[in-house]
Amino acid sequence: MVSQGIDIMVAEDFKRLKGKSIGLITNYSFIDGELRWGIDLMVESGLRIKKIFTPEHGLGGIADGESYEDSVHSRYKVPVVSLYGNKTKPLTSDLEGLDILVYDIQDVGLRYYTFLYTLAYSLEAAAENGLEYMVFDRINPLGRGVFGCRIDDSLQSDVGGFALPLQYGLTPGELALYFKKLKRLDLDLHVVHLKGWRGERFTDTGLFWNVPSPNIPTFDSLLGYAGTCFFEATNVTEGRGTFKPFLVIGAPWIDGFHLEEKLRSDFPGLNVRRREFMPTSRKYANESCDGVEFFPSKKENFFLVVLKMMEYLLEYDEFEMTYRLDHLTGVVNSADMIRAGEVDLFQWRKSGDEFIEFAGDCLIYPGINFYRE
Repeated sequence: MVSQGIDIMVAEDFKRLKGKSIGLITNYSFIDGELRWGIDLMVESGLRIKKIFTPEHGLGGIADGESYEDSVHSRYKVPVVSLYGNKTKPLTSDLEGLDILVYDIQDVGLRYYTFLYTLAYSLEAAAENGLEYMVFDRINPLGRGVFGCRIDDSLQSDVGGFALPLQYGLTPGELALYFKKLKRLDLDLHVVHLKGWRGERFTDTGLFWNVPSPNIPTFDSLLGYAGTCFFEATNVTEGRGTFKPFLVIGAPWIDGFHLEEKLRSDFPGLNVRRREFMPTSRKYANESCDGVEFFPSKKENFFLVVLKMMEYLLEYDEFEMTYRLDHLTGVVNSADMIRAGEVDLFQWRKSGDEFIEFAGDCLIYPGINFYRE
């Protein structure tokens, strides 16, 4: 059984934080191994939480992409500061009176997930304002695998930046060490280490699935998200608003029978079926869509599956890709490359290998990063 950072802190009664004025960066994923709410545990231990900072989805699970305002915690009457919307980085005024920032949010291990930028920007804020920083570490549910090229600097956004590949194989604590190294931050950084994790995927840890966001309700949905998220930059639904977000893909104008046949031909053994479905929200809400449904296993690389799907979808006059695809893939003019059949997977691997080498001294736990095929 794996013990997360919060479990280690509970076992020692949070002694490393006693007497400090704390700014807590967290959300609904802040639970220990017994499913107890981390904020309750900190307050019960007598810690002084002076402010709570929250990323996309807020403290309780607001719909994806929705900005929200500052508020006050209903139970503990602590200010809750939004870091998603008009402000993504704590201001100096937000940090007045604090000694340390504490971060505990479940990550998913993919570059286009916004929580990791809340981590990066708050690390910068701590360095600029002379605060300590502590990460209660959590597993990377995708393990040590790395895939994709490091994102082009010109594409820095809230879904990509800091020279990360698409999948980076680091825990939040290791990612904090990476950001500190990359940005050369003068920062007193502490990571509360996991116990018992050796780089394996979520399914081999014995942990409960700690839902990281509303549209990743299961580990299977995360396996699909590692690739099917690219469809956010198209007029094909990625399954938001359906019974299986990121695992049902389609549109009213797609021939699901033909798409299934193509996928089975290109990826023998892929668990896929043709599926009709109707999203209740987002793209094609209340319209009948045709497409496919995936049943992922450990062996699939959905980045490669989706690139093949996009090549196929070019057969349809209706298919559209937007500039946002560059920000998701991390490659300038990626839509043009897909249209021309010129996606350079060799260059992606070369760049990914460069990341693995650079991040090597940021690893805390057993198991080495490896580039996925």
